[in-house]
Amino acid sequence: MASGGSAIRGSRVGAGPMGEQDRGVQAERVAVSYWDALGNEVVRYFSATLPDEEIPETVDSPSTGLPAGRDKENPPVVAKTEPYKTHLAYVKERRTEEEAAQLLEDALQQLRQRRGTAK
Repeated sequence: MASGGSAIRGSRVGAGPMGEQDRGVQAERVAVSYWDALGNEVVRYFSATLPDEEIPETVDSPSTGLPAGRDKENPPVVAKTEPYKTHLAYVKERRTEEEAAQLLEDALQQLRQRRGTAK
């Protein structure tokens, strides 16, 4: 007969005492509903002792990744995403040499005015 350790066969070794939720003693909670722009409802639970001003107005919806607000009639709008631009599209947007020189001159002029050394 082998003996050693105090673990009972099939139990988790190193498991601590049961948590409160396992014993049936759980803090009172309130359910707060949030709605995202697609009309999905997200329910979050907060402690009943938590003041209303500490409950967040918006949360992220786990199913869509969109922000969800507490106002069902006016949920947060979907963020406008810009389409992916290639490097060539950015090159086409670059300023001409004349525009760049004018912008540089304007910036230098503003710096000189702030320092008081207008030339």
